[in-house]
Amino acid sequence: MRKTLAMPAVAIAAAAFPLLTMSAASAADGSYQAELGALNDSGATGMGMVTFQGDQATVTVEASGLLAGAPHAQHFHIGAEGVCPPASADENGDGIISTVEGQPFYGSIGTSLTTTGDTSADSALAVERFPTAEGGSFTYERTFTVDPSVVDSFEAGTAVLVVHGIDPDNSGAYDGEAMSELNPELPLEATAPAACGAFTASQMGQMPTGGAETGAGSTAGIEHEAAMGVGAVAVAGAAAAGAVAYRRRQAADQA
Repeated sequence: MRKTLAMPAVAIAAAAFPLLTMSAASAADGSYQAELGALNDSGATGMGMVTFQGDQATVTVEASGLLAGAPHAQHFHIGAEGVCPPASADENGDGIISTVEGQPFYGSIGTSLTTTGDTSADSALAVERFPTAEGGSFTYERTFTVDPSVVDSFEAGTAVLVVHGIDPDNSGAYDGEAMSELNPELPLEATAPAACGAFTASQMGQMPTGGAETGAGSTAGIEHEAAMGVGAVAVAGAAAAGAVAYRRRQAADQA
């Protein structure tokens, strides 16, 4: 009796395993969106979109209202509250929220959104490899491998997009007397955050240009749901088949 009862359970487990594996494999896939708002009275605005496929991230950033003709460092910040800092984050009262003063809110650097080469935190200040805001704006797009901790932060809702570089005195250059706490060879203006936006899960697979889209992101979601539905049917079918086999064998044993 115990042997015949075990067979349906094995069949159910065997059918369920592919579904569970598929769900785990697709857990890192998805799209996230951030709306950039100005920090430090920069006037900068923009949008960011990230689409994950496993450990690959396709990133698009559009930003405007920035210091024209200057490079602007940009990063995924992770591991803190997942929000942008309020005005009260200016602890030293100098009128500028520095990168360090913002870290309790948006976290440390998880990814450097460089145009070429390394994208780790080691490239946080690789000024020559960040976008230049010609005319005060830039569009950035790149696909690269991301660290698992970054993916985890997106899934946890604690990933934030930050674009750096401000011009509070409207001089047209990073030329303030105060130096950055990140690198004493750089002006504070070059590293202070200009725009910030927290990432949220999105059903869209492309940068929004108006109304809601039904693009690749939505289709992918439907495909995932359909696959899960097929897996669920397989599990139910295996359970039913196992139950029938069990009843037949039980009847035969009793006969």
